Amino acid sequence: MLRVAVIGSGPSGVYTAQSLIEQQAVPDIEVYVLDRLPCPYGLVRYGVAPDHEKIKSLQNNVEAGAPGLGVEELREIFDAVVFCVGAATDRHLGIPGEELPGSHPATEFVAWYSAHPDAAAVRFTLAARSAVVIGVGNVAVDVVRMLARGAAELAATDMPQGPLGALADSRVEDVWMVGRRGPSQAKFTTKELRELGSLPDTEVCVRPEELALDPAYRDPGELPAVARRNVAVLRGWAEQTAAGPADAGPAARARRRIHLRFFLRPAEVLGDASGVRAVRFERTAPDGRGGVTGTGEFEDIQGQLVLRSVGYRGTPQPGLPFDEATGTVPHLAGRVLRDGAPLPGVYVAGWIKRGPTGVIGTNRPCAKETASSLLADAPMLAERHTADDPVAALARAGQRPVPWPGWLAIEAAEAAWGHGLGRGTVKLPDWAGLLAAAQANG
Repeated sequence: MLRVAVIGSGPSGVYTAQSLIEQQAVPDIEVYVLDRLPCPYGLVRYGVAPDHEKIKSLQNNVEAGAPGLGVEELREIFDAVVFCVGAATDRHLGIPGEELPGSHPATEFVAWYSAHPDAAAVRFTLAARSAVVIGVGNVAVDVVRMLARGAAELAATDMPQGPLGALADSRVEDVWMVGRRGPSQAKFTTKELRELGSLPDTEVCVRPEELALDPAYRDPGELPAVARRNVAVLRGWAEQTAAGPADAGPAARARRRIHLRFFLRPAEVLGDASGVRAVRFERTAPDGRGGVTGTGEFEDIQGQLVLRSVGYRGTPQPGLPFDEATGTVPHLAGRVLRDGAPLPGVYVAGWIKRGPTGVIGTNRPCAKETASSLLADAPMLAERHTADDPVAALARAGQRPVPWPGWLAIEAAEAAWGHGLGRGTVKLPDWAGLLAAAQANG
């Protein structure tokens, strides 16, 4: 019997467990998926926007728990441990004013509207007339879309009641999504980008002159397929912006406007102790080597809410080596390396392995590679003697895992709560509510 602990139940954890269970080379194998939270699915539950229900179809059969143990303790219980803990923090801009009131990491905003229990105390009132989202990746697009969507459209999702009410009362009229490089280098996918153009009563504004600065924009034939499609979408919006509405009167004005801006590098968040009022950007220009350089010209974009979406970053894991430069755990094909040598029985998969890149499906080949390494090591791993009953061993170590029936009880409680509100399933937003619901299964 080979017993494996997968730490983290997000996409990389689920794909790793699936790869280990479905293989035929090592038939006698047990996989325990453990998570810090009382709910499984990680990024799928707490990172995918609530209006993207189809992406959440990954949710299927995994057991949730609470490891809270170091590498050595886990290795006493399991033959092998795979860390699939993702990238839990956001990158910083490193500019003045970044921490002023009203300036937040986008991860905090996402956790708020996704009902992450760690964000239960976070509040967004959305009293701003203008919001600035710094970054041009899929998370930035999600945030922009949430700011521009109406509450009626989100009522059918699993968004908790607090954020739904705040969005219903939102006064945001202009949302600016700003990138330091050009359209051909933006990280969003075309599907996500196109959705911005389908939002009711919302106009998408793109400046043709900013697109024209991008050398690849003028001749997109050599671009990768995604970038080429993105450029085509942006070109259409730029042409509409240049033409202007047929009727320029007040009746033709959309309730909300999304402004996509390029070649602007954040230099300073402007404001004081009462809150932010604008972001100062430096105009950039292509440097001929795929990057950009500052021009010394500056522009202020007004905004009373700033959301910084410049990437996630992994955090050090107790007992594991960590590369501060990349925010990842050093590895070779998923085998954790300490001082260049594999750490027996310890593996990584997902963002903590390769960095926060790709979409959810990118985790599948990454997980398969790690699983293949673990299975190749199986003869050596099976020689160790581990605890006979991992769940009992976790309990002896002071853990109180939420088993699968507890998660089903949480699902039932969320369905009942939503029904009582006249909605579908609605997420429980705090630790106390989740744990109380889990214990209701007896």
